[in-house]
Amino acid sequence: MAGRRLVTLPPPMLMLMLAAAFLAAGAAGSKPSAKFELIHRDEAPWDEVARMDQERTAFICSHARRRATEAGDAKHKAKAKAKGAPAADEAFAMPLSSGAYTGTGQYFVRFRVGTPARPFLLVADTGSDLTWVKCHRHDHDAPAPGYGYAAPASNDSSTSSLSAAAASSSSHARVFRPDRSRTWAPIPCSSDTCTASLPFSLAACPTPGSPCAYDYRYKDGSAARGTVGTDSATIALSGRGAKKKQRQAKLRGVVLGCTTSYTGDSFLASDGVLSLGYSNISFASRAAARFGGRFSYCLVDHLAPRNATSYLTFGPNPAVSSSPPSKTACAGGGSPAAAPPGPGGARQTPLLLDHRMRPFYAVTVNGISVDGELLRIPRLVWDVAKGGGAILDSGTSLTVLVSPAYRAVVAALNKKLAGLPRVTMDPFDYCYNWTSPSTGEDLTVAMPELAVHFAGSARLQPPAKSYVIDAAPGVKCIGLQEGEWPGVSVIGNILQQEHLWEFDLKNRRLRFKRSRCTQ
Repeated sequence: MAGRRLVTLPPPMLMLMLAAAFLAAGAAGSKPSAKFELIHRDEAPWDEVARMDQERTAFICSHARRRATEAGDAKHKAKAKAKGAPAADEAFAMPLSSGAYTGTGQYFVRFRVGTPARPFLLVADTGSDLTWVKCHRHDHDAPAPGYGYAAPASNDSSTSSLSAAAASSSSHARVFRPDRSRTWAPIPCSSDTCTASLPFSLAACPTPGSPCAYDYRYKDGSAARGTVGTDSATIALSGRGAKKKQRQAKLRGVVLGCTTSYTGDSFLASDGVLSLGYSNISFASRAAARFGGRFSYCLVDHLAPRNATSYLTFGPNPAVSSSPPSKTACAGGGSPAAAPPGPGGARQTPLLLDHRMRPFYAVTVNGISVDGELLRIPRLVWDVAKGGGAILDSGTSLTVLVSPAYRAVVAALNKKLAGLPRVTMDPFDYCYNWTSPSTGEDLTVAMPELAVHFAGSARLQPPAKSYVIDAAPGVKCIGLQEGEWPGVSVIGNILQQEHLWEFDLKNRRLRFKRSRCTQ
């Protein structure tokens, strides 16, 4: 889901906003690192997941068209250079997990903010540039009728991690109280940050010192309202050596939205959104700038148990190749070949940080093949300048291909599965009865191999379960959605699952490799 910039909830997600400079509190000891944990929530109804994905994709396309027509727009060359940058080998990570157990297609990250630090469960969204948490201010700032949530309960600052079960049942109890944080600082509505850096801020400014307010609208009809300020996020640092004692540090000056009211069901399963989009105010851009100019994540199987945990990492990730950027250019014609893996076994392709696509991360697709046969898909489908293009989006579940690409891919896959009886199941166009009438067991069928070929000869070969998905007991469906053309194709989180993805913003490279994502 996406606010102003995106759209989706069950699978996609909102946006969090962080700005200001991050100061990683020093770290005695050698080679410290840190992590954030990702969490996945009960399987959502596929028709609802598809609806939200389509709405998000429609928003993405309209956003790209609007960006393309903004002539003379500042080129966003200014890249703030963090003061006192950490050592090159420093990193921090947060636990990340699937939210299928809550009935959504999102992935969740555990995030601690404020002083003392309070734990929150946020949606990890590469399409968001605003980081926000559900918030409670003074009585006179109470939410307007129809925009509220349950009264907050006290937060336990000693809780450094959140159980997945508690996340679903008591998210309303985890509410941020800025008046109880010693490091919270409101951003004035008359400031340059509010008027120039926050495109979603409200124009009204009662007094110069009034807090900067926002009304963040999402394509599915959801909305988040509140004020913007800065605060400190607490991260866990640990040495890279074995059995190093865990230490903590703070990222100061994080721009944070304090959402005092909201509408819609999109936010019921989480406490807010962590912005991983490409923007000068997003958490990802700010944190990456402080930790090596890169971040990475590994998405566990979207149907994995709630205790299956991976990580969202900022800084160098030892599991990904750290070799210098490849100079291989995007080749034109011919059958695409697999790029030779680097030292870490990762493939790489240019990361397109195009101003027309912000805050999304775009990649150049050379083609798609099924069982080694390159499909006939018009090249302009992948050309941003021609109204096409492709992005990776952690906030969208099902991969959405614009019509010319979708029709070619599903036709090829369906041809390979022609021996199976077809069944009807919304929202998918191609579903099959996978159960043997004699034994009642799942049939043993040779699965077609799908591959997405990126510029630089990098090839994504997802496991079959990522595109021929389990939609119901005994039923599998081609888990792709058709998008409008012209428009942007979206590689969703299900196609990204069980892969480690590194977004190297400094060198503009995307690296990826197969991984079970669990440690």
